[in-house]
Amino acid sequence: MSTFIHDHSTRLYAIAASALSLVAYYVDGLPTGLILALMAAVLGTGEAVQRLEDRKTSQALSLEPPHTLQD
Repeated sequence: MSTFIHDHSTRLYAIAASALSLVAYYVDGLPTGLILALMAAVLGTGEAVQRLEDRKTSQALSLEPPHTLQD
């Protein structure tokens, strides 16, 4: 499960942000403070997702390139 979350963190973040927006729009009577707190949590999660993606990119850049056959 953690491998799935690691591999698809950006997609999961987008789904969570979209779901929160839909809930805030369609559910009447939600307290504004609750919506703002959830949005702050989503933004914090976005920062964590960005750091994870940056880490994956830097790990990929540190790998040796594959050997290719030259003519």
